Amino acid sequence: MIVTTQTLLEKFLSSTGVSTDTRNIQAGNLFFALKGPNFNANAMAVEALDKGAQYAIIDDADYLAGERTLLVEDGLLALQALATTYRQTLSIPIIGLTGSNGKTTTKELIFSVLSQKYHCFATTGNLNNHIGVPLSILSIKKEHEIAVIEMGANKQGDIRELVNIAQPTHGLITNIGKAHLEGFGGIEGVRKGKGELFDFLNTSGGITFLPQQAGPVQEMFQERGMKNAVYVNTALPTSLVEAKPMVRYSLESGEVIDSHLPGIYNFENIQLALAIGKFFQLSDEQCNAGISTYIPNNHRSQFIKIGSNQVLMDAYNANPSSMSAAISHFAETDGEPKIIILGDMFELGESTEEEHASLGKLIAGLSFEKVLLVGQHMQHALIHLPAAYYFPDKFGLHTWLQDHPIHASFLLVKGSRGIQLESVLAFLENSK
Repeated sequence: MIVTTQTLLEKFLSSTGVSTDTRNIQAGNLFFALKGPNFNANAMAVEALDKGAQYAIIDDADYLAGERTLLVEDGLLALQALATTYRQTLSIPIIGLTGSNGKTTTKELIFSVLSQKYHCFATTGNLNNHIGVPLSILSIKKEHEIAVIEMGANKQGDIRELVNIAQPTHGLITNIGKAHLEGFGGIEGVRKGKGELFDFLNTSGGITFLPQQAGPVQEMFQERGMKNAVYVNTALPTSLVEAKPMVRYSLESGEVIDSHLPGIYNFENIQLALAIGKFFQLSDEQCNAGISTYIPNNHRSQFIKIGSNQVLMDAYNANPSSMSAAISHFAETDGEPKIIILGDMFELGESTEEEHASLGKLIAGLSFEKVLLVGQHMQHALIHLPAAYYFPDKFGLHTWLQDHPIHASFLLVKGSRGIQLESVLAFLENSK
């Protein structure tokens, strides 16, 4: 017999939470057996129960194994429906955010700021897709007073799906850039896809935070009319002091606040977080404490000292917009000699060759001691960089670094997630 969403909600409310992975089952969890191209978690239902799950939710009757297996039509849709229904029981503000660049950093900054006053929940890691957002919503507890939900998208329609699950009361788009062009079908597709958050907030009468800087996000807001949405402009009495490499900003009083984030582009993310803190009635001291105490990790805008080298590690993701900003900022940062290690940018579709060539042209106009390029796509940058070192894969780079140790240098390491350039750290450690 197919169980209803209401039945799942009742089971969930008496559970210890939800899991989709038998490797991290907690006693009392609901285990949702999801299917993918190369796996069928229905086969793991009994294992999940043996490990302490209260119930296993399956969508294949062949795997029914007693009263503690609950049958649904589709495991993923059941998970999403449960999250949507549970969301409707929550009365706290939920801030939804998306954007081409800076989503996770901005989410973490907002969380750090709001946590100075509230018991705040925020998306863990990168759980920002059609599975991650439902899991995030279902992780919000009764003691939480406010939540920040990150939403990612690879194509038009993705954000619409996620906002219908999360139903944010507040929202922001960090920026619009050249990310996932293959799925979105170009930059206009990115605008339309990310703009689905604005469409939801306009219909629901939600509150929108607009970046201070004029640009595509403000244009998208104005183009929609946004008659029902209230907006908050993030202009604040703060001024950038420097970003060489870390952002320092001054307050109206003249006090200077030090952050642990590099780049002018991160000052914009800081401004968004400060404005949201002020909107939710935090004091200036609380807002600035949230910024100054935030230390990036997980290879996002992370400053690492390895032996005699200083490394700006930003290898979690890359697209033409974020790559250009990071390289330009790095070129202006104090520290010599400068070396850049760059990996392929993925999901650019027909723009792949053009965008990598444009990146090469940008680098050619700047001054670096060495340029190391990694990946099949990066060969297109070589037309402008005949003196660059090129490696078809990162393993060739690893070998080169072993043979040519780098000492007392300032390095930028950046590439798309799929190329996992953080692996070079181990070989820089050998360069002491």
